[in-house]
Amino acid sequence: MEYKVKEIRERKGLSQESLSKKSGVSRAIISGLESGAVKETSTRTLAKVAKALDVRVSDIFFDDNV
Repeated sequence: MEYKVKEIRERKGLSQESLSKKSGVSRAIISGLESGAVKETSTRTLAKVAKALDVRVSDIFFDDNV
């Protein structure tokens, strides 16, 4: 699974560290989601990241049909 965390985070002007603090998710996990090193994570983690980015969880996923 690939995620759009980095492009959303950058569009919102946040650093990985600030997103980590805002979401309560470790910077290592955020970095892994952005780099593709983390392929799977819990729904709870994705919900925290989405809330911190002010987007829906579904907005974090790349659409394979596009």
